[in-house]
Amino acid sequence: MNALNNLLDPAVLFFVFGVTAGLLRSNLEVPPQIARFLSLYLLMSVGLKGGFSLAHAGFGPQVIASLTAAALLSLAVPALGYLLLRRLLSRFDAAAVAATYGSVSATTFITATQYLQVQGIDFGGHMAVALVLMESPAILMAMALAAWARRQSADGPRPQAASEGAATNHGPSMGHVVREAFTDGANLLLLGSLVIGFATGDRGKAMMEPFSGALFKGMLALFLLDLGLLVARQLPGLRQVHPALLAYGILGPLVHGLMALGLAALIGLPAGDTILLVVLAASASYIVVPAVLRHAIPEANPGIYLGLSLAVTFVFNILIGIPLYTEVVQRLWG
Repeated sequence: MNALNNLLDPAVLFFVFGVTAGLLRSNLEVPPQIARFLSLYLLMSVGLKGGFSLAHAGFGPQVIASLTAAALLSLAVPALGYLLLRRLLSRFDAAAVAATYGSVSATTFITATQYLQVQGIDFGGHMAVALVLMESPAILMAMALAAWARRQSADGPRPQAASEGAATNHGPSMGHVVREAFTDGANLLLLGSLVIGFATGDRGKAMMEPFSGALFKGMLALFLLDLGLLVARQLPGLRQVHPALLAYGILGPLVHGLMALGLAALIGLPAGDTILLVVLAASASYIVVPAVLRHAIPEANPGIYLGLSLAVTFVFNILIGIPLYTEVVQRLWG
């Protein structure tokens, strides 16, 4: 029933419509500047809402426990993914895919928070901090794995890597990528909005309600329409992906979600926070991580890690995963 309700959500239906329009090769498009604005708006709104909620609830053991679980998952998921994917891919591709799935999708998280609000399920504003916390560790782990792979191989990067603008055979420096990962505009906007929401509290919430509340659903629908069009453009590239990798695009997130579920049960998180932790663990980055890895690991094939994360995992989570995770947690938590 939850899955059906999610499919009947206007925002999700706009995503399905976008995929359909893209497959029909329609000239429908959302201008890049508008798509960028929508992304900034959603991140800002989620950050503000998280800050307002955090200001109302305050910090406590539950917040610390949630963030600790998020940090553990941000290390365990890419490590487990690399060990498995190394059997199917080169070291560089395995590291890139592991980083993509070890990181998180802000859009999936935002869609999940909207879904929980519609379902009347409470969750902590600090989960927006968990989103930021889980973004970068997988990137750094992938870089370390790629550096180790380069030392093990005498071949170096593939020839086309140089044509893509890699500065050297070893890509940009570790310091440059660390800085890029931690100063990414999306992360900074989310954190800054969260701090502002926390500082202004209920007064700020009342002032920003027309912006971060009433407009949110429509903006999300338009953003998902654009993502649907983008997914349709990625689908043809999946024909060259090994079937086992396509299976990983769905089974991997389910396993990662089970890991999050076990951690949440162990530390006693409430249902709403547990659902969002599961969603974060089960999601995969298709914006920040691919943008960084294109320069950090030029030897990896973007068609694999971007195609899997966007055209397989994102679609699964938006249409099936979020209501599935919610149903499972609600049944287990009573």
